[in-house]
Amino acid sequence: MTAGRPPRVLIDATSVPADRGGVGRYVDGLLGALGRVCGSGVDLAVVSLRTDLERYTRMLPGAEVIPAPAAVAHRPARLAWEQTGLPLLAQQVGAEVLHSPFYTCPLRAGCPVTVTVHDATFFTEPEHYDKSRRTFFRSAIKTSLRRADRVIVPSKATRDELIRLLDADPTRIDVAYHGVDQAAFHAPSEEEKARVRARLGLGSSSYVAFLGAKEPRKNVPNLIRGWARAVADRENPPALVIAGGQGHDDDIDRAVAEVPSHLRLLRPGYLRYADLPGFLGGALVAAYPSYGEGFGLPILEAMACAAPVLTTPRLSLPEVGGDAVAYTSEDPDQIATDLTALLDDEQRRLSLAKAGFDRAKEFTWESSAEVHIAAWSRARS
Repeated sequence: MTAGRPPRVLIDATSVPADRGGVGRYVDGLLGALGRVCGSGVDLAVVSLRTDLERYTRMLPGAEVIPAPAAVAHRPARLAWEQTGLPLLAQQVGAEVLHSPFYTCPLRAGCPVTVTVHDATFFTEPEHYDKSRRTFFRSAIKTSLRRADRVIVPSKATRDELIRLLDADPTRIDVAYHGVDQAAFHAPSEEEKARVRARLGLGSSSYVAFLGAKEPRKNVPNLIRGWARAVADRENPPALVIAGGQGHDDDIDRAVAEVPSHLRLLRPGYLRYADLPGFLGGALVAAYPSYGEGFGLPILEAMACAAPVLTTPRLSLPEVGGDAVAYTSEDPDQIATDLTALLDDEQRRLSLAKAGFDRAKEFTWESSAEVHIAAWSRARS
């Protein structure tokens, strides 16, 4: 008898990278919320990299947290272990459902499987990925749509694209919006803003912020070109700070080389987690002119930090931003025009900051966890 009893779920958290990134934010946010509700909603086991063992044990006092073999820290070994070792572990812990949070899943799990497919941009924006990555993830998504009992996606736009492009079964797809950690991402104090400016060497200078991976899909080169055109003739031009992972977009260096010498562009790489509210909330504008996202966690986090956001109306981004953000296109000239309009209108920036901050409160990891639990219950039945 399983009716009325929470499902026993094994979550594979071995795909979380050391820098956390998007999948790390998702898994951490989901597990944190499950730790707060798991007494009534789910019987949880988690397998993680050894480096995350303490984090998840602390986060999930009521769950069984299991270290994965050390070798799975390397991606090829992890993918091989996923097909053989993970199903065995699911059997050992008595899992009734196995959840794979990053596109791939075991072909023969021995129990129902749910998979999170984060976006469909490998199909809608194929030119922004190298061939090997595009081929791998396209195959993984097709396989997961065919083999998984339930597929969880972070937006209606992603669900609709999977249905349109891959003829996915809409009755097996659950939409679970991401949440935002309101403690980690909050409206910063003036002290927090000043600390970040000092850390970056900005002094009292104003700046436009970008935070994210520097992948072609994020459109960083055109942001650089649009910013340069928007501020070049200003008396005190705001800097542009491109923070986050290094990525693999060679066009960024070409765009940087075009920047006039009197303008200031900083690329500090990863920022400390504690500095993100001050960085985002201290910016004149948080700009994110992406070609398309499965969800758009960076704009939600910026909104939660009370930053006025400029983004594009592509795929899921309007679902997240609604009327609380400003929109532009991917073209550098249009970015320049729309960024100029925001920089010249302080009242508009203040209005967007408040609207975004209020809207961000609607996206909680607890709500996301509830959708996941419902999906796991459906998969078991």
